[in-house]
Amino acid sequence: MGTDAQNLKHEEIVFRSKYPPVQVPDNVTLPEFVLSNVELYLDKVAFVDSVTGKGYTYGEVSRDVKRFSRALRSLGLRKGRVVVVLLPNVAAYATIALGIMTAGGIFSGANPSAHASEIKKQAEAADARLIVTDGSTYHKVKDLGLPVIIHGEDRVEGTIYWDELLEAADKASADTIDDKVQQTDICALPFSSGTTGLSKGVMLTHRNLVANLCSSLFSVGPELVGQITILGLIPFFHIYGLTGICCATIRNKGKVVVMRRYELRAFLNALIAHQVTFAPIVPPIILGLVKNPIVDEFDLSKLRLRSIMTAAAPLAPEILKEFEKKFPGVQVQEAYGMTEHSCITLTHGDPNKGHGIAKRNSVGFILPNLEVKFVDPETGKSLHKNTPGEICVRSQCVMKGYYKNEYETTLTIDKDGWLHTGDIGYIDDDGDVFIVDRIKELIKYKGFQVAPAELEAILLSHPSVEDAAVVGIPDDEAGEIPAACVVMNNKAKESEEDMMDYVSSNVASYKRVRALQFVDAIPKSPSGKIMRRLIKENMLKKL
Repeated sequence: MGTDAQNLKHEEIVFRSKYPPVQVPDNVTLPEFVLSNVELYLDKVAFVDSVTGKGYTYGEVSRDVKRFSRALRSLGLRKGRVVVVLLPNVAAYATIALGIMTAGGIFSGANPSAHASEIKKQAEAADARLIVTDGSTYHKVKDLGLPVIIHGEDRVEGTIYWDELLEAADKASADTIDDKVQQTDICALPFSSGTTGLSKGVMLTHRNLVANLCSSLFSVGPELVGQITILGLIPFFHIYGLTGICCATIRNKGKVVVMRRYELRAFLNALIAHQVTFAPIVPPIILGLVKNPIVDEFDLSKLRLRSIMTAAAPLAPEILKEFEKKFPGVQVQEAYGMTEHSCITLTHGDPNKGHGIAKRNSVGFILPNLEVKFVDPETGKSLHKNTPGEICVRSQCVMKGYYKNEYETTLTIDKDGWLHTGDIGYIDDDGDVFIVDRIKELIKYKGFQVAPAELEAILLSHPSVEDAAVVGIPDDEAGEIPAACVVMNNKAKESEEDMMDYVSSNVASYKRVRALQFVDAIPKSPSGKIMRRLIKENMLKKL
């Protein structure tokens, strides 16, 4: 078909991949799909801890997925029940997620640095039956009234220990799953702010994630199987960390170098010591690599890095230029994806196979099996090439919907199966896609999504606050920072600093309001919508 538009009913202008469709296997679950042919790679290291160097082989991953699945069934976990995993990036993370899915359960990753109240909200919204965490994070879940499995060395009274649980599973009778796991079953429930702000559970099936891997890995040929070493720094609780890094690497029998947290020296040490060839990172890290003098302490000729991929926030063109100057052999790819579409939606291919690299500052081309259109947000009419509109995508990767939230689901997926992304972009004559702006008001702080609606709700809960609005304002290091305009009542004694502290005490550190101004009124449109652009302009004038 090429990317030439197809005139469908209502003269819909739909763009498709310039590459042929790829086959998506039927009747396999995500764990079965990624672990296929594992018997040929049993001794190969699958995951390695970037600091301790301790490795976890494919044989161990495969064995422990089965053991953990058996253990969960013996604990009474039934098909369709949710397990919340609250862990930093650890070598066993993917094993835990795949074990939950193999047992017929639903994996829901949560941010271990989140505030206890946010974790409680997710566990309750997901109807979670079980928590997997570690000793240092246990205090955030101890009052949830759910059984807790502790991973790692720590011992906490009243919990189940990961290693003892797996040993017990070895003694348990053979695994009998009365209810066979189907490809159409939900296997993951990540939480996303979507296009409207407040966090919702995204229902992803085995089919969604298998289809996404088939499309996004179409360019990886047999010669690369077992050859790629990827950096596992992006949080594994995020769908890109789990699908795009862990599952894609297991499928291709590569190696993931697992990093718990970002620190520039540790990051460069990991790249060099473990000979990382591919590093998915976020723009603030690229900024550090370009501007931080620490980089000069390292012999960059020892790097084996071939490419980096950046997503989650736009990359400033001047930073890209400086990066390419400093790291001339490293190819920079910008990608685009969203949780509601099972991860990667647009990306780059292997130029050696004629799957050309898309242009600078483009987020790539349309992947095989996907349909994309660009619609006028006002009229809903589909648009031609080189005309910015809301990006809509239709494929087998589109989520089943938001958990227990039909209203938001119908706002996001229309009756013809198109997922409305809330992002504005266009496609050029060569089929490369560019992101222009976001309709949605989410703030991207260092790649993390911060929902203004959530911070506004917290501010409005303060007795001295009459009205509040939160916007993202540009920041060189973070991309954007949350900034608030607050209308205080006439009895208020609090300072701007006090109000920032009030928000900080209720949210994870990345959601903190980093600039706050008292104002007389919040500008709103006749229909009552906050006029965010105007607020942003006014704040920037005063800063």
